[in-house]
Amino acid sequence: MLMHPLTANENFRLLFWSRVREFAVPPSMIESATTRRTAGDWAGACAAARVDVDLNLRAVGHARGRRLAAQVRADLRQLAPDLLRWHFPRIGPDGLLRPGLTVSLARYPPPADSGGPIHLVARTPPAWADAGQRISLALWDPSQPKAGAGLHPHPRPDRRFRLDLHRHLWDVRRVGELGERSGAGRWLTGSDPPVDAIPPGVVAEPSGLAVDRWAAEAALLLRAEGSADGVVTVRLTTRCRLALDLGTQDVSTPRITESPPRGCSRAWPVLPDAATRVLPDLELLRAGLIDADRLHPLVASALLPDHRPAGTTRSPDNSGNSRLVECRGARHRIGVVDGVLVPLDHHPDEIRREELLVALGGTPLPCLQVIDGAHRHPESLVDVRARLDHGDTAGALAAVESLLGPDVLLRSGALRDELEAAMRRRVAHGLFRAGLVGLGPNPAVQDSHRRRVRAHPRYATHR
Repeated sequence: MLMHPLTANENFRLLFWSRVREFAVPPSMIESATTRRTAGDWAGACAAARVDVDLNLRAVGHARGRRLAAQVRADLRQLAPDLLRWHFPRIGPDGLLRPGLTVSLARYPPPADSGGPIHLVARTPPAWADAGQRISLALWDPSQPKAGAGLHPHPRPDRRFRLDLHRHLWDVRRVGELGERSGAGRWLTGSDPPVDAIPPGVVAEPSGLAVDRWAAEAALLLRAEGSADGVVTVRLTTRCRLALDLGTQDVSTPRITESPPRGCSRAWPVLPDAATRVLPDLELLRAGLIDADRLHPLVASALLPDHRPAGTTRSPDNSGNSRLVECRGARHRIGVVDGVLVPLDHHPDEIRREELLVALGGTPLPCLQVIDGAHRHPESLVDVRARLDHGDTAGALAAVESLLGPDVLLRSGALRDELEAAMRRRVAHGLFRAGLVGLGPNPAVQDSHRRRVRAHPRYATHR
């Protein structure tokens, strides 16, 4: 596989996605969701992938007909919720799910009394209630645009972030299309997309744009929308838009122009974000920042058909091996005993005397200093925080237990603050789901420790 030198922007983007791939969808989630899905338990698979199902198929059948209910049920049985989470739009700087978003997964023919197609949608809560990084599934009816959406700020399916034309990003029946739709063959062999088709000076950093796929994806979009103009809007950033004109030319050579008039661009379909940029996994593979065994198994099988998985599962180190500490001219060990991190080379009576000395203001033993530091500011705090931010509470607790022991009583410090903040955020999410708060943070549950996240991030990281 060929590798190429990275620009500064590429380096930041790839490090961002490498971090996302490490923490956002843990292997334990993929394994659990896959086991339940292959057993026919689609609801259990959704639960394992932290996806809430806000629809009742029996009620759908009564209200909108058995045919629609059967179509939705068939799609839910083929939904890989962990794969959906893998490909879901994310924002910087931490790679969290894009908040307050409604993404269309599938469209169904409208019933006689409906104002348009019924959508199967995936929603994310607003940023202030995003604890657990949960996704919810629901049906959206254009004749009742706010029905069943609760307090969600944007219940209508987004024009830019949509997956109904990219079912290979969540439907196991279509996963095999990922290689072709993403241009994997060309990208992994070292061929860069022809960015020279973009007017010079319009895009500051054209690398990572899937320009070679825009025409084919735009043709799919125009057919789906029934548009006769032959023009789609390509939105790269908030202030950077392009017009892709297929016209009557060869579909492989569209005309790309700068900044279409605002009135016209609103009438044109928007090229889905999933088709705008190169699949992050391809960029990571090409840069050597990820290996195939760290990819989602369905993604790896589609991008690298000849790859054979190693069959190992990554998990926090629970070996409980002791660590060495320089203590008063000797090398002592500390390790987990009876569920608690303790010094191994000091007698319990000596430890009690030293703890009493510390309580009176004395200097603790180096072994006790290391243990106290592990409680308050452990070296793995950044990884623990990342797991908590991405909703992997089990992984975060496993990392803490492997370091301090399963029966540890945490002392005050940054680690305890992070765990307490995560609990408060879960309360806020529960209140949002129950409809017990308004459209903003409740002062009683607002988290002052967490980094503030804009509801509409100014500098979002795009696919």
